Amino acid sequence: MKSLMHHSKISLPEKDRIELINILNKSLASTADLYAQLKQAHWNVKGREFIELHKLFDEIAELVEEQVDIIAERITSLGGTALGTIQQATTNTELRLYPVDIFKAEDHIEHLTHNIAILGELTRTNIKRSEDLGDMGTNDLYIDLVRLLDKSLWFIEAHVQK
Repeated sequence: MKSLMHHSKISLPEKDRIELINILNKSLASTADLYAQLKQAHWNVKGREFIELHKLFDEIAELVEEQVDIIAERITSLGGTALGTIQQATTNTELRLYPVDIFKAEDHIEHLTHNIAILGELTRTNIKRSEDLGDMGTNDLYIDLVRLLDKSLWFIEAHVQK
């Protein structure tokens, strides 16, 4: 993934900022993809739990959308260019392809929980890497993101747990 850099007086070495921006742009794509997947489930879920899941998926989507903006702004504050188009998201996402031909609640739950878990694992890796690079601002962003992902996973998984 290509990073388009801009001059910045931020006190992190440029080579570290380039690596961080590349990591953040991968996170931006995956987080934007998760947002779109949550909206897909929100619009198309069917069944007895419709209204409850319809609302839950929308609430989580709104929280994830906020994180998309936070990630993009962190990229630009590091002197990078946020690669936030739909085309960039589809090219750079780490998430599994979301099927558009599912409607049952349990199918949406299965796919969403799988992808939330993937993004959570990647985020944990990025917590460590941003700390290794000495960027506690990015580290804090990832800590907030993983906290949101863990809570969202819990809320959605609770619908199928006994």
